Amino acid sequence: MTSIEHAIQNRLDHLPAPLRIRLPSGRLLGPPEAEVEIAFRDMASLMPMASGNLGEVGARIVSGDIGISGSMRALMHVVAALVPDDGQTQKPKPWQRVWWSLTSILRHNRDRDAQQIRFHYDVSDEFYQIWLDPLQVYSCAYFREPDMTLAQAQVAKLDHICRKLDLHPGERFVDIGAGWGGLLLHAAEHYGVDATGITLSQNQFNHVSRLIQTKGLADRVRIQLCDYRDLQPQQPFDKLASVGMFEHVGRANMLRYFQRIHELLRPGGIAMNHGITVTGLDDATVGGHLGDFIEKFIFPGGELMHVSRAIRIASQAGLEMVDTENLRPHYARTLWCWSDNLEARLPEAEAVLQKSMPPERAAQVLRAFRLYLAGCALAFEEGWTSLYQILLTRPDGPPDGQAQPSDLPGAGADYPFRRDYIYHRRP
Repeated sequence: MTSIEHAIQNRLDHLPAPLRIRLPSGRLLGPPEAEVEIAFRDMASLMPMASGNLGEVGARIVSGDIGISGSMRALMHVVAALVPDDGQTQKPKPWQRVWWSLTSILRHNRDRDAQQIRFHYDVSDEFYQIWLDPLQVYSCAYFREPDMTLAQAQVAKLDHICRKLDLHPGERFVDIGAGWGGLLLHAAEHYGVDATGITLSQNQFNHVSRLIQTKGLADRVRIQLCDYRDLQPQQPFDKLASVGMFEHVGRANMLRYFQRIHELLRPGGIAMNHGITVTGLDDATVGGHLGDFIEKFIFPGGELMHVSRAIRIASQAGLEMVDTENLRPHYARTLWCWSDNLEARLPEAEAVLQKSMPPERAAQVLRAFRLYLAGCALAFEEGWTSLYQILLTRPDGPPDGQAQPSDLPGAGADYPFRRDYIYHRRP
């Protein structure tokens, strides 16, 4: 047995979850009864496994140099055991923070952000339809009742956001990063708002444009293909939502992002920022180089921070945090629903991808998304990442005549400073 094989066997012997390894020679390491098997086609692919570089292992699975068998849920039990330091990297050194800042500046401008968004979201609408809910809501669901289906929980999430924003008929509402239009149309149809959505995805823009016309909402709903920095409304908005877009902004642009939210809101207005954060206080990413995998294959340019840092930057931009809710386990369940949906229809998903790309590329994209969905489910389940809804106000003046002012002196915003309004009012 070589030194690399010894290192792998030693890791297998100490794993709480059973794993079987098939070497290029056909030799098996690990318990024969293990549900999960990882097969290596060449000796070079053994190196990242021996060193614990799971991001590189994932990259080689995508390329086909490493094969996997067994359910994704069982595989993630193994991954959880392999990730070092309870999922967290060590505290970043000062030079690493400087490097993060420099790379964030280089990776985030209008052109690159648009390219990065289209890299992920414009893969194929039909592919996303296979594993998302019927409304194609591509963000954390809200399982208000334990027995809710994914579709029911996504509608509950849309309503939860609308209630938190305290939407009223006739209010001007903007959805930054509107996706396939779930929240935009829900707010217009059920809460009577005048709604504007923006996206950088051509596929999403086309899809939402068709829905607006089909539903006969063109008189009060619109979608624009533009960057949040370039949106120029005729007048400020009463309410604003940003769902699943915060992660794409980049650390270097985060202050400008929240300043832009402040500019888009009228005095007294309310904004909801719904986004993924890391649990490491120093903005450390998940261990085992798993973040590198997501950066390369799924979300180029994605950058996460701790929720406390996000709130601090929002405060620097002149916004007041009035409510924050952690939906972490809801996202774990959402991602497992997506993963299970995709796993149940793998041949169909690959055939759909082959309509828009060569067969080998389609196989790679499918392998990447299988690892991404199940891996992210694990990250939220284990508490390596979180999902926060941060409710913010622009408290720099009394609400105008169209607002729904609080009856508390000094509120300075529409927010009533009582949580019961979220649960008692019906659309």
